[in-house]
Amino acid sequence: MQPSCACESSQTCFNGCFSSLNFSDESHNTSKSTTNDATGTNLNYYFVTATCSTLQPYTQFTNFESLPPFQESYINFTKAFSQFSTTSLVDQIRAENYSHLSQSNVCFDYTGYGLFSYAQHHRFCPTNSIASSSSSLPYSTNEIPFFDISFKSVNLHSQILYGGHESEIESIIRERIMAFMNVSEADYTLVFIANEVSAFKLVADSFQFQSNGDLLTVYDHNSEALDMMISSCKKQGVRIDSAEFNWPNLGIEWRKLKKMIMSRREKKKRGLFVFPIHSRVTGTPYSYIWMSMAQENGWHVLLDLCALRPKEMYTLGMSMFKPDFMICSFYKVFGENPSGFSCLFVKKSSVSSLKDSANVTSIGIISLVPAFSNEKSEEIVELRTAFDSSSSRKRSGLTNESVGIECKGLDNADSVGLIVITSRTKYLTNWLVNALKSLQHPHHENGLSLIKIYGSKINPHRGPIVAFNIFDWKGEKVDPLLVQKLADRNNISLSCAFLQNIRFLDKNEEEIQRALEKRVYKVEKLGLSMKTHKNEFGIFVVTAALGFLTNFEDTYRLWAFVSRFLDADFVEKERWRYMALNQKTIEI
Repeated sequence: MQPSCACESSQTCFNGCFSSLNFSDESHNTSKSTTNDATGTNLNYYFVTATCSTLQPYTQFTNFESLPPFQESYINFTKAFSQFSTTSLVDQIRAENYSHLSQSNVCFDYTGYGLFSYAQHHRFCPTNSIASSSSSLPYSTNEIPFFDISFKSVNLHSQILYGGHESEIESIIRERIMAFMNVSEADYTLVFIANEVSAFKLVADSFQFQSNGDLLTVYDHNSEALDMMISSCKKQGVRIDSAEFNWPNLGIEWRKLKKMIMSRREKKKRGLFVFPIHSRVTGTPYSYIWMSMAQENGWHVLLDLCALRPKEMYTLGMSMFKPDFMICSFYKVFGENPSGFSCLFVKKSSVSSLKDSANVTSIGIISLVPAFSNEKSEEIVELRTAFDSSSSRKRSGLTNESVGIECKGLDNADSVGLIVITSRTKYLTNWLVNALKSLQHPHHENGLSLIKIYGSKINPHRGPIVAFNIFDWKGEKVDPLLVQKLADRNNISLSCAFLQNIRFLDKNEEEIQRALEKRVYKVEKLGLSMKTHKNEFGIFVVTAALGFLTNFEDTYRLWAFVSRFLDADFVEKERWRYMALNQKTIEI
């Protein structure tokens, strides 16, 4: 019996590890399926059936009070996904090393890789009384970093060829990240960058575009980092092209992308192809074969890994296709400290594609240095003698002479392993999609859905992030920023994003205008009266990103919160509730 929930055909498996390029899926071609396609379809059907069974005997919910209790939902979830029990090590790690996650906000707004554990942070600043005992500490104990950053005045080409002095802490973290990402130092050089935006701009500024060069990107959403890259390329006279994404599933319009990759094939050095593994907004998976096709047609490839979580299955493809550049981001502590840095991996055989002129200014290259000077380190050690043993002080890295730093966040992910983490996020993400789709407004003839999911629906290959909007009983969209604010007041951290580059097939103009919104950028240059206006059409959405440490209770809490919008008076009730609590700010 066909399950009565949202599903989609998925891309077939390439070498059993990640999705391959299956044009028939993205084009809805009705050509004969191969044996592998048939096998993949059967597996997808069973997965969809299992996902839908997690809510049985219910199929939809029209009242937030009718949701099954947490314990009942969890039992049904584990019955449908019996292998979820094999991921219990993650729960143990969370309990032992990230105790703050059960006491604070549910975090659906982190992307990248966590370097350290909360337990390390807690050892590093064991009590708030330390801060009050010495006013000379350079940081409050709640914000004490494991390292600091120092900007370098050097261009990318020189940094890769000649490097420079490297602190002990920088050497330790660099080696640990290379091992974690399974990237060989024989093939790649790692450059520390201040942040993701700086990393993208640095590549654009440094890449040696040929005359009439091209920048081709594959993004279904607005990205500040990509905008900076595009702006830099335009100043260099580079032609900008982008893939388009077919409405409503937002899969790549493969015919157009293939044509752009392969056009003027005789061109030996085409330009830069910028490609993510999956959308960091909708979770829609993209095939590595696009990257392979670009390489075969003379493109240099920048692989965007910023949307990946620790040890996701798709990272296997990096070692097979070896892109010219890779960018990923690291933060300090999940749910506690989002500050960190980005990493730019440059393939050593591709260094010749970078400008080597001394006049090229590279802003954003950094060094990692110990967080305190020797003098400050001694003060902190004295203050913490009562709290820390000498061994824990060594682990915390309190002196310059002996850093002794451990990246416990990366160690935790390594101890669980790639297969377990991928399976866990797959089960939780698809359960959340199915649960959100089950919410329906009451007393509506055609069953008006409370939630619209954008991009991938139930799909075992989708990325661990969900893009959605909430619609009231009249069919009007609830402002995503309002949803984000109300979620925050319910101790749930969400993000917002803007979908773009959407292609509508066989839709009339009225339907298109109803789906799209206008986003207006206003850029005012200092010292000038001139203002630049930029209009873009797309869709504002709410996003929930699931991480390595996300558990079932987190996803259930998000479902329970969103279900409150089934109450037509929910927003107004929230307004009065905060007025009753004498809140200064009541605008929601």
